[in-house]
Amino acid sequence: MSVPQRSPVRPPDRDRLRLSRRFAVLMDDLLRIPGTSQGIGMDAVIGLVPGVGDLAGSGLSGVIMYEAVRERVPIPVLARMAWNLLLDALLGLIPGVGDLVDVAHRANRRNYRLLEAAVEANPDPGPPSAGYLLAAVLLTVLPLLVTVVLGVVALVLLVRWIT
Repeated sequence: MSVPQRSPVRPPDRDRLRLSRRFAVLMDDLLRIPGTSQGIGMDAVIGLVPGVGDLAGSGLSGVIMYEAVRERVPIPVLARMAWNLLLDALLGLIPGVGDLVDVAHRANRRNYRLLEAAVEANPDPGPPSAGYLLAAVLLTVLPLLVTVVLGVVALVLLVRWIT
């Protein structure tokens, strides 16, 4: 008697992206603005703290990037996700208006949708190559480093303006 073989391909499973989905809701859509379909999340609240808030928000947004690398989404998708985080950080640096635009941009929700689509398109991508790992680390760390630099520059300029 032969034993049936299990398929090596993982079926698309949204539960394995549960952390990223919950995180995107927490950061971008935690509370609905009454009378609208617009939500506000922790990213907008954290972003109100000049310089440091955007840095913290970008650091936290790395959760979805980490899961994307773990799921081995294609490099072009990781690059789009990194761009979303960089744009989110840049928008957050504009005093007042930046926070409003940041609410509309919703980088975490965008990145979750990119992650979900990539996993559904290729649920079992195979083992990563060394080139993939290098590019993935760069695309994951680069937005955080740029945000740190921008946050420090914003704080320095704020301190100089106040004093």
